[in-house]
Amino acid sequence: MMNQTTITRVLLMSLSNDEKIIYVLFIIFLLIYLITFLTNSIIILLVVTCADLHTPMYFFLGNLSFLDMSYSSVTAPRMLFDLTTQNWSISLPNCITQMFFVIYFGASEVFLLSSMSYDRYVAICHPLHYSQVMSWGMCTLMVTLVWSSAFFLPIICTLCLRRLTFCGPNFIHNFFCDLPHLFQISCTDIFINLLVLFIVGGFLGTVAFVATFYPYVRIFSTVLKIRTNDGKRKAFSTCTSHLTVVFIFYASITFIYYVPNTSNLLTLNQVVTVIYTQITPLINPLIYSLRNKDLKAALQKVL
Repeated sequence: MMNQTTITRVLLMSLSNDEKIIYVLFIIFLLIYLITFLTNSIIILLVVTCADLHTPMYFFLGNLSFLDMSYSSVTAPRMLFDLTTQNWSISLPNCITQMFFVIYFGASEVFLLSSMSYDRYVAICHPLHYSQVMSWGMCTLMVTLVWSSAFFLPIICTLCLRRLTFCGPNFIHNFFCDLPHLFQISCTDIFINLLVLFIVGGFLGTVAFVATFYPYVRIFSTVLKIRTNDGKRKAFSTCTSHLTVVFIFYASITFIYYVPNTSNLLTLNQVVTVIYTQITPLINPLIYSLRNKDLKAALQKVL
């Protein structure tokens, strides 16, 4: 066997090598992060303080805002630091820690979007039983399961990494650490890791995907039975925002994790990654707030 040097630091991919562009990128991403933090904080504040928003839908929306804040905080501060220092170097333990929380908050959002789909299904398909089915006890139980069950995937990923040896090259083609990038710098056979992740991740992903989209099949079949166009429009308007967020989220993760990361698609992959990690947490609260009369009214009351 050949001698192999275990790496201790990982070099991340710089967003740009031009100093002028670096300063522009720093200002842009700093504003995006601050606006993301501010808008999601406002939604959480409104959901907590306004009695009119003490409903299951806004309870889930408050959790989604907290998730967006957390997910953005895992990647944005480190990226802003690297833009100012132009270091783009991170220790291997910190890289694995960042990967852990990236996967955890991503899995939590998948499960939370599934819960929100079920909430919309009950509201539209069984409106008379909505208050009984979506009680506060049920909502608390669903959110608790979301936050707790999401731990399984990153824990399994981290445990699988313990059997790997990282000997380089220590350069990854992204501005933050994720599991596929750590696999690329491993000099150990990753077949067992891929097999375990395929079984566990495939099962959890399939369950979450079905739980997210199957309620909408029932919703569309119920809405189409409504005779008046005005009734159909009102029914669809209650789930348009959530459906928009779902499609943006699933389209981003599908491209990042299932499209081969070839040299021809490297720039496009980096753009989609920026949209997924920085832009999506920014537009999620805007999608809900701009189309939501209750949030607007609550904000006017607070102001």
